[in-house]
Amino acid sequence: MNISASTRQKLRRVPNALTGARIAAVPVLIALAATRHEAAFTWVLVPALLSDIADGWMARALSLQSKIGAALDSIADTLLWFASVYGIWVFHPDVITGNAWLCCTVIGLWASEYLLALLRYGRVSSFHTYAAKIAGYALGIFIGVLFVFGYFPWLLYLAAGLSVAGNLEEFALLAVLPEWRADVRGLWWVLDERRNGRLT
Repeated sequence: MNISASTRQKLRRVPNALTGARIAAVPVLIALAATRHEAAFTWVLVPALLSDIADGWMARALSLQSKIGAALDSIADTLLWFASVYGIWVFHPDVITGNAWLCCTVIGLWASEYLLALLRYGRVSSFHTYAAKIAGYALGIFIGVLFVFGYFPWLLYLAAGLSVAGNLEEFALLAVLPEWRADVRGLWWVLDERRNGRLT
């Protein structure tokens, strides 16, 4: 998309502003869950989940990606997932207690990848692979549907399966990539770089 330099400069602030709004929503969500205001929690949560799609789409469509933006997006996602899980625990505890093994697997793999990235690179991975994006969208859809329409087990299983697959790919990327890099499309592309001598 051809846009002027001045317009690009103005638009550059929008994805990070959406990410910042998502971060700002987290303490509000926690407070609403703690005081058991489910309707208000839902009204804040759903736009926050949608903003995750909007800022990523805008950054990619207008070529506004940046290392800072990628890192902020990962932090915002992490905080929002914690707030979402807390909200599920407060308002829909049966979803977690009835699927404890699945929830522990998803959270455990995610936390392990997060910790390993910090140990290996000194920062969160921020790979944003295609698989991770699909998993994130699926989890967001499950959470949004849960609070708006109710619990659909098959949607949880689908989102959890995609999340596990995405995390396993990120473990492989941690082993393959010698240096930190944001916005990696996926393991196949990184291995292709290595086969062709473009990966240092």
